[in-house]
Amino acid sequence: MGRWPIDREATRIFAAGVLMGVATLFLFPLLALGQAEGEQGLLETLPANPTPVVSQTAQADQTWDNRQKVRVLVGEGKVEEMTMADYLWRVVAAEMPASFEPQALRAQAVCARTYSLWKMGANAHKDQEADICADSGCCQAYIDPQKAKENWNDNAQSYTEKITQAVSDTAGQVMTYDGKPIQAVFFSSSTASTEDAQAVWGNSLPYLVSVSSPEGEEVPNYYSTVTLTREEVEKKVKEAYPDADLSGDPAGWLSGMTLTASGRVGSMKVGGVELSGGAVRTLFGLRSACFQVTYQENKFTFSVTGYGHGVGMSQYGANAMAAQGSSWQDILTHYYTGVTLEAKS
Repeated sequence: MGRWPIDREATRIFAAGVLMGVATLFLFPLLALGQAEGEQGLLETLPANPTPVVSQTAQADQTWDNRQKVRVLVGEGKVEEMTMADYLWRVVAAEMPASFEPQALRAQAVCARTYSLWKMGANAHKDQEADICADSGCCQAYIDPQKAKENWNDNAQSYTEKITQAVSDTAGQVMTYDGKPIQAVFFSSSTASTEDAQAVWGNSLPYLVSVSSPEGEEVPNYYSTVTLTREEVEKKVKEAYPDADLSGDPAGWLSGMTLTASGRVGSMKVGGVELSGGAVRTLFGLRSACFQVTYQENKFTFSVTGYGHGVGMSQYGANAMAAQGSSWQDILTHYYTGVTLEAKS
């Protein structure tokens, strides 16, 4: 009398619970020790998430960039096949400073992808059994990842991830005009306006026309000077243009300068031979075709603004736009008139 009835089933469950608790107290340190030493077999028997999921890596592997193969001519007779994603990483790392704004790097990735498709369609390297080459004078600049990391020193990890993200975030994105990839040319730094393709190459393209370009204060060597002696100029001109007349006062050797709407040299007579501003730039090793020239004390002095041919996207202009809050889409549709952004799938 006065005692609670004994519930034998409850007693059995309680005892089992106590035994499990004691076992857990002894087992937990062993689990922790196994994890610390890299042996995760016991932990892996209990899945953290019983629902199957697709990892970010697996998702990335399914993108067009990772399915599309590119044959790159990396040296004399040497062709390497890689994914478009891997190729674009090497191009963006070589073409644009990794310190640039993320949105500028994204814009560069889309330019590089689009230009690659345009170049591949031209079959320029068919004879070498390649799609594109690693020569910036022919196709696009290119750098091996290990070399890039050596150049970046302490910033290697962050810059590597930054460029990887720029390529990944724009996966498959290309610029088209009338349904075809455009000739997405770009250059380093501009004057207040980019140049019309017609003025540089004599070929008019509706998406490569002059537009405004904000150039930041950080542009290195935005203003540069090239000084050549009379003898140096004479040698360069005669080697390239044997029919040029360099008699008389050297002050008259370079004359008849005309300017384009963007302020670059459209044409100039060199020893009586009429050359485009781009040809003069190449002849005398100038950073751009936006220059003035003076002759004094037996020397020609070229005062130059900007760097590059001036057509398409200015990289420093893109960075300035990104710093002001523009997206990569804003940057591209500004520099390439009337283009459509499409995703390869």
